[in-house]
Amino acid sequence: MGFLIRALIAALGLWLATRWVSGIRVDDAGTLVLAGLLLGVVNAIVRPIAIVLTFPITLVTLGLFLLVINAAMLALVAALLPGMRIAGFGAALLGALIVSITGWIGSFLVGSRAKVEFYSHRRR
Repeated sequence: MGFLIRALIAALGLWLATRWVSGIRVDDAGTLVLAGLLLGVVNAIVRPIAIVLTFPITLVTLGLFLLVINAAMLALVAALLPGMRIAGFGAALLGALIVSITGWIGSFLVGSRAKVEFYSHRRR
């Protein structure tokens, strides 16, 4: 269930990226949800390998190279899905930044374990 919530948050981030970045296009809502799911799979499998392989350059750039890795993961998803297109590296970088910010906000709202959490205050 947590993976599906995170995939929906990623799909929301991708939708925002298609609205705000002119170089990102997704044909329909089904492709958008599929892109969110595929982005979750790519981030779970490919991204850790890319981070380990590029660790020295990530250290030298004080972590800013992680934005390039996120852009590459978004570009990989676009290359795998026929209904999604990214015009270039700049569009992928801006799109990855939007998706990352959306993911951070989503993680804050649903908790670290991707469960919807409700807090209540009891009076004594």
